[in-house]
Amino acid sequence: MRVSSQGVTSVALLADPDAPTEITQRMAPTLPDRLARRSGPGRRFDVEVVSEPFTAGTEDLATLMRRIMDRASRGRWDIVVALTDLPLHSQGRKLVMDLSHEHGLGLLSLPTLGGFRLQSKARRAVEEAVLVLAGPQATEPKGSAGRQPPQGAFAGRLAPVRPGKVDKEEIADLRYVVAGPRGYLRVLLGMVRANRPWRLVPGLSKALAAALATGAVATVNSTIWNLAAFLSTPRLVIAMIGSVVLMTGWLIVDANLWHRTDEVSPEARKRAALYNTSTVLTVGIGVLACYAGLMVINLVWALFILNDRVFATMTRTPLHGSEYWTLAWFVASVATVGGALGSGLESDEAIRAAAYSKREQERRSMLQDDRGD
Repeated sequence: MRVSSQGVTSVALLADPDAPTEITQRMAPTLPDRLARRSGPGRRFDVEVVSEPFTAGTEDLATLMRRIMDRASRGRWDIVVALTDLPLHSQGRKLVMDLSHEHGLGLLSLPTLGGFRLQSKARRAVEEAVLVLAGPQATEPKGSAGRQPPQGAFAGRLAPVRPGKVDKEEIADLRYVVAGPRGYLRVLLGMVRANRPWRLVPGLSKALAAALATGAVATVNSTIWNLAAFLSTPRLVIAMIGSVVLMTGWLIVDANLWHRTDEVSPEARKRAALYNTSTVLTVGIGVLACYAGLMVINLVWALFILNDRVFATMTRTPLHGSEYWTLAWFVASVATVGGALGSGLESDEAIRAAAYSKREQERRSMLQDDRGD
């Protein structure tokens, strides 16, 4: 076990800014006690959080591990576990974690932990990594895909995570990856979770202003009343889906969010498809959240402004609760289309900032700069 001269194993959690830093800061206060309980009596740990953009400008695993090793040498820690919200790849598979017993290093890619219970999964992964690195070094040859970690259960408890192949020249001597349909879905959900699509709602102020204005005008429009009063539920659903798809597509095209690759390899194309699918889901979820908010606002506005006699005169339908609900639903679709037009007033930078995590923004900016060069 790696132990400092004072009898305490010092652990650094090196985290990319934004979500990884928030996750490590939440787990850090309880991590020393949890590690001490699991490692046995008489063992103590000291945990420090270091927030630095160690992934800036690269997704190459070898480069990242060298950066982590250089940072560890300056900090005098026994173990360094780095966390990023970038999806990392190794030989066509999605990387979960790289470990180096010799240098006491770990690299964790958060998207491979999925989109649910991320905090508890990340804490468990960090615990396993620290305990594996603090234990005796394995004697199996580097790159043995079938070997198990010294204290077991890392791959099993985080299924479908499994050991992966490591080349002899790499710094890491133990690797975990995800593969297959379950692994793809897990990473996809993790990427959407890292982008935090709910931030799209406050991030598109001009589009929301246009949507609210459209909804306010539509609510008092007698033509809209007549349409809403006689629209069937299937047509209302079609209007909702159409408006959400329209705004999602408009945001992606207008802000140039679609990921393009000049590489022709199947791996590069799969990676581009993964990024684009996460973009569609991120923006789509954000637009759905906007749609739900518009429905609520339009319903409140209709309850406040509509007169039942005027409504019945224009539509020949009494104004009951179902009519309020139907009108708010239809107006939300109309307002969403207005919001799509209003989103053209937003800058591309504002839309990217609302749709992507900080690491993903930097990655896409770097790709655009490379194409410009």
